[in-house]
Amino acid sequence: MTAPTYANDPNGILGTDILFEISDNGVATLTLNRPDAANAITPDQRNLTISLMEGASNDLNIRCVVITAAGERHFCTGADLRVSTIPINPGPADAPDKVLGDVGRNIKRGAQRLIASIMDCEKPVICAVNGTAAGIGAHIAFASDLVIAADNAKFIEVFVRRGITPDGGGAYMLPRLIGMQKAKELIFFGDDLKAAEAERVGLVNKVVPQAELMSAAGEWAGRLAESPTKAIMLSKWLLNRSLDSNRHGAFEDEAWAQEMASYTKDFQEGVAAFKERRDVEYRGW
Repeated sequence: MTAPTYANDPNGILGTDILFEISDNGVATLTLNRPDAANAITPDQRNLTISLMEGASNDLNIRCVVITAAGERHFCTGADLRVSTIPINPGPADAPDKVLGDVGRNIKRGAQRLIASIMDCEKPVICAVNGTAAGIGAHIAFASDLVIAADNAKFIEVFVRRGITPDGGGAYMLPRLIGMQKAKELIFFGDDLKAAEAERVGLVNKVVPQAELMSAAGEWAGRLAESPTKAIMLSKWLLNRSLDSNRHGAFEDEAWAQEMASYTKDFQEGVAAFKERRDVEYRGW
């Protein structure tokens, strides 16, 4: 299939810096395609990725999203600082180029929106990490629902090494995924975390040989694409909210999620298939 019409691509990078394909089984694959630049992400790539992830939520052709990158060395080495700029705000002639609030606003509109678009996507998201994932590149993986890494992949919290603090939700996600002490170790030192160790501490679901990465991701994506999409959506919503809720709130959410799921066609199909002792065929709605 061709790229969907909901993609906001004013600079024409879809099909060049970003590849996006929807297979017949409902798996959408988004590929960062700047291997010569270590797949460092530009503002245009970031904004288009946000558009594609947001669009995937309401596209009934899509049942699962896989995020990966071109090449075998780098998944994404962070924001491309050569082209990442903070817009200059209008002001009097003697105003400085940067004032308090500019950087924070840029982060909110950029890196945080990118990570939120992955976490909030209503379809399950698999990240297939084909190499080094640093900075926002690592956070794209951590924001995904499932992570499969090639055996040569590594993750780097590179921010402090550059004299800055984590952005794109790193300080929010890491303690919740691996605990506070390990999160501080990774952020304070910025050491490389190899794929096998990332799997051991719980940042990665599976590590496979580089040559098997996309087939492994495709196998999981295919299974998810055949699953009841709305039930997965609501389960994802429950799990993500549970990180910031108490027992009472979590139980209330659970009840409402079950209520909403019970009105879907896939719920009706699942119950009918069970009663009729036949194979189930979910459609995604």
